[in-house]
This record gives sequence, structure tokens and C-alpha cells, in this order.
Amino acid sequence: MSLSAESHGREHSDQVLLYALQALPASEVPAVEERLASCAGCRREIDTLRPVVDAFAAWPTDVLRPSRPLWGRLAERIAVEAGRDRAASPPTESVEPASAWAEPEWADVAPGISVKLLASDDERGRVSMLVRLAPGVDYPPHRHAGVEELHLLDGELMIDDRKLHPGGYSRAEPGSADRRVWSETGCTCVLVTSPHDELG
Repeated sequence: MSLSAESHGREHSDQVLLYALQALPASEVPAVEERLASCAGCRREIDTLRPVVDAFAAWPTDVLRPSRPLWGRLAERIAVEAGRDRAASPPTESVEPASAWAEPEWADVAPGISVKLLASDDERGRVSMLVRLAPGVDYPPHRHAGVEELHLLDGELMIDDRKLHPGGYSRAEPGSADRRVWSETGCTCVLVTSPHDELG
């Protein structure tokens, strides 16, 4: 997503991403499609995102927020490691069924880490979300409770000794661990994972 983020700004970049995810409010679709028709860079962004979207597991129609314990544990762990006050937890109210679904807001879960929840499947123990790391920020070490799939949209991301670039993909198996996940440049990724990961 680096091209549209640089050329059009973050809001436009988010709209292109939400369009690819079919998560854009219906009222905004015509304007985004008009922009896509006149912007070759945006069309390339969509072409890059389509395989990512197609790789998602089928999610139920109800979109729920992740469990509070995950948010709380993540925020506390990052705050302790950063030596800062814990960021505010996301709101606890539930989201209405998909027929009344509204675009989720970005939530600051810890200093330098923002999350936009896309879907949650409690029965299968899966969540999908957009995650943004600010430049120089570390995501806490963790052990995977289930399969984790990460698709990097923009920036660069280090997972232990592997460097991902935009369009890069990482898959982690249950029981495996990431000792260090960080971004020197800042980055945005799509993360499909378990809400029960064990923070190290």
C-alpha cells in the first residue's frame, strides 16, 4: 500500500483497502470506484490486495470485538516493556449484526500500536484485523495458540531474523513463537490469528 499511502494520504489508502476487503460502507463505494477508474496506482494496489483478501478464511456474518483479556494483556505487556502508561482499552460494547455493520475505528491498544478489528470467530478461535506499528515499535514476544497469517501491506516488518516487504506473507504454526516483531519504518499489516496467543 505504499504507493497510495504516499500519493493520496492515509485516509485514501484506508478506503482502497476497505474496498478490497468489501468492508467499505455502500455510500462510499461509488466515489472509490470513480477514483480507481482514474488512478493506475490505486488499481495496482487493488490487484496486489486481491490475493490477500482471497486467502482469508470464510468468516461468519456477525462481526464481534475480540475478548477484553487479549486487549488488556497486549496493552499491559507493551506498556511495561515501553515504560509508559497503558493506553486506553477499546470500548466494550458489542457491534450490531452485519446488516447494520459500520466501519470499525482504529483503536490504540498500546503506545505505537493501533488495531482495526475486521472480524472475530469465537467458535473457531480466530480474529482478523489490521495492525499498524509506528516506526521503531516492537510488538510483544508471543507464542501462537493457533495458525497465524500475516500479510504486510506497507512499510517493512522484521519477524525475528526475517524481513518482510509490502506484499510479503508470513505463516506461523500453533506452538511456535515470535521472539521479536518490530518495524524500523512503521508498517500496516493484515493479521489473521488466535485471540488466545500467549504473550511472552
